[in-house]
Amino acid sequence: MRLTQWTDYSLRVLMYCAAAEQRDQPVTITEIADSHAISRSHLTKIVHQLGAHGWLETTRGRGGGMRLCRPAAEINIGDVVRQTETDFTMVECFDAKSNQCCLSPKCRLKGVLQQATSSYLQVLDGVTLDALIAPVTASAKSAGVAMPASRTKASTRRA
Repeated sequence: MRLTQWTDYSLRVLMYCAAAEQRDQPVTITEIADSHAISRSHLTKIVHQLGAHGWLETTRGRGGGMRLCRPAAEINIGDVVRQTETDFTMVECFDAKSNQCCLSPKCRLKGVLQQATSSYLQVLDGVTLDALIAPVTASAKSAGVAMPASRTKASTRRA
């Protein structure tokens, strides 16, 4: 299964905000767009949806931006993927209305693929946003690994 670009960008926005959660100023769409080379207008739509689902709070105007609405440890990746993916129909026979396959009555592929999709989502259900952001180590700092400001404080707070 392949995630849509929408879900990929949604996860990147949430991860970026989680990595910057201890910083004083909120994260901006421009900041994320520039750091990931993503269209600013596309990100605006994604941020709006993430806010509507209760994962981000946004503030307009000067000094505005976005922050996580709740701790990263309370944001389940399985939930995010389910809400941002538009279609889990892996093959035609998943949709009884449009299924034209003559093998359907004898085929077991549908069941195998449904089981695989279920297992995939079950793994994601066991992961929260905070698990996707690795703490910054002393060696990473000395190597000049770039992270949003104040990531060190967030990682020490969780330790």
